[in-house]
Amino acid sequence: MRRAFLALLLAASVTPAMTPAWAQDKVVNLKVSLWVPPAHPLVPATQAWAADIEKASGGSIKVTVFPSEQLGKAFDHYDMARDGIADVTYVNPGYQPGRFPIAAAGQLPFVFSDGKKGTLALNEWYHKYAPTEMKDTKLCFAFIHDPGSLHGKKKILVPDDLKGVKVRPAQSTIGEMVKMFGGVNIQASAPESRDALERGTADEITFPWGSIFLFGIDKVVKYHIDVPLYTTVFTYNMNLDKYNSMSDAQKKVIDDHCTPEWASKVTDPWTDFEANGRVKMKALPDHEVYPLTADQLALWKNAVKPLHDSWAAAVTKAGGDAAAIDADLQATLKKYGAGL
Repeated sequence: MRRAFLALLLAASVTPAMTPAWAQDKVVNLKVSLWVPPAHPLVPATQAWAADIEKASGGSIKVTVFPSEQLGKAFDHYDMARDGIADVTYVNPGYQPGRFPIAAAGQLPFVFSDGKKGTLALNEWYHKYAPTEMKDTKLCFAFIHDPGSLHGKKKILVPDDLKGVKVRPAQSTIGEMVKMFGGVNIQASAPESRDALERGTADEITFPWGSIFLFGIDKVVKYHIDVPLYTTVFTYNMNLDKYNSMSDAQKKVIDDHCTPEWASKVTDPWTDFEANGRVKMKALPDHEVYPLTADQLALWKNAVKPLHDSWAAAVTKAGGDAAAIDADLQATLKKYGAGL
């Protein structure tokens, strides 16, 4: 009996030390806001990410994912994270031209050739600069979609073909390209784009391939340039007050889910989805997917060079060393084999 009693005392003294730190933590509820619809590959991938956070925290972090702009418009998602309207948000920095000049390097035309390698490169590179450029939120990870192209009602072959054409650009840098070539920019978020094309407000759109079908844009366009014209930079940002309110153990769980590995897990299904959209489009008889000749592609690449100069000027104006930042990006692209 005495031995049994001593064993119980020993167990009681040891158990608290073996209890995970998060078992003592207050429950934290996180609202994750996405502006894409539930059918978008980012939604189930983000839900899986959220479920793993809950599991890793022993249930002390509860995560709810809100798709389809339920908590706010796509254009507002960075400020929603900053202001705590949502705790984690899906941000397109290019929706706010000039606000994030360093990130805009990832939005220059003809930078990335591949979505998966590009995401690894961009995420590693931008984490060095986000504490300055996105200082009022916590960057979880940065990523790109698989390279998109120009789709529309008119066959575009060279930059001059865009003169007078109304284009919905995917992000601000592509918007500058459109203006530079004499086109007219039509601002519309992804969920609003089909309506803009259907009503004739826009004639062309820059968009990734699979999402053309997801948003029903295939019903209102016919011509598609078969070239990796551009990508869009995206980020998952977290409200700083919410993050700082967590225990050290809970912060570690979040940090462990804001890694390159998780950036890939969350975004790789989307990359595959977009790449498959190009294959699907090519198989449709009422759509024309056409390559550019070597001379035509050279015209495009030469014509967009002023965009890089504009990017460098914006970074310099914001206090950054544009040459060093660009060299860092080019080295990271080379490291991952992600450049064109």
